[in-house]
Amino acid sequence: MDIYWHGHACCRLRARDVSIVMDPCSPETGYAPGRVDAGIVTVSHSHPGHSHLEMINGRPRVVDGPGEYEIAGVVITGIQTAHDAEGGKRLGRNTVYVVELEDLVACHLGDIGHIPTDAQVAQIGEVDVLFVPVGGGATLNGAQAAQVVSLLEPKIVVPIHFATPLAKTAAEGVDKFCREMGVPVPEAVARLTLGRAATPDDTRVVVLEPRRSG
Repeated sequence: MDIYWHGHACCRLRARDVSIVMDPCSPETGYAPGRVDAGIVTVSHSHPGHSHLEMINGRPRVVDGPGEYEIAGVVITGIQTAHDAEGGKRLGRNTVYVVELEDLVACHLGDIGHIPTDAQVAQIGEVDVLFVPVGGGATLNGAQAAQVVSLLEPKIVVPIHFATPLAKTAAEGVDKFCREMGVPVPEAVARLTLGRAATPDDTRVVVLEPRRSG
């Protein structure tokens, strides 16, 4: 499985038989990911920065809320959370997605604005790859994101939703999250390629470069 980051919270999982885009982002975020092919799209909440379906070629299956789904052999579980620390009173709801694909489990936290409850952690379960927002503002900051990592214990952590030269949203840099994790900021890479045998025993932080279409 190949993993790409298109900027903001937009990630793409490309397997042999299917491609999944999570939280497609609009150009107003500062990123210009172009149009990409995907058979499945997940949307954490209705906002141009996270639900820009115009980014996707064709007619993908769109998953936009809590529940259990099986599409093209991919098992997806949507878990209701909140976009703020007040149960969604200020910013509304957020859906966390757990995707089981090619014997790997990926979890995308969307724009979650709070530490998951014990019940939510149990629903998420064991995670190989965690896409976690780290920039603060309307979502988790670096310290909170590190706390979530300690709760979920993923094998690989991919930070999203942080400050870059392209981003128009005010946010902390990824360095603050890495400092909270006690690791140096890794050199950004264009793509993360994973198989079951390639997942590490200990948690590893991988920083991806924002990618255009292709």
